[in-house]
Amino acid sequence: MVKAIAWMCFVTLAGCTTVGGSFCAIEHPIRLARAEVQTLSDTSITAILAHNEKGAKLCGWKA
Repeated sequence: MVKAIAWMCFVTLAGCTTVGGSFCAIEHPIRLARAEVQTLSDTSITAILAHNEKGAKLCGWKA
């Protein structure tokens, strides 16, 4: 019984891994044209800025 519980825990934890690499390996800066910025909501602009700031901090992206 103990082995079965340990095996179930192992299988559950193994399902938590991700495939694809680190943030820096799979993401890139989001660059927008001026016309695009004018059509976006404030929420969208905030999300894009947060994404780009994270990339600058973690990956050394330049503005």
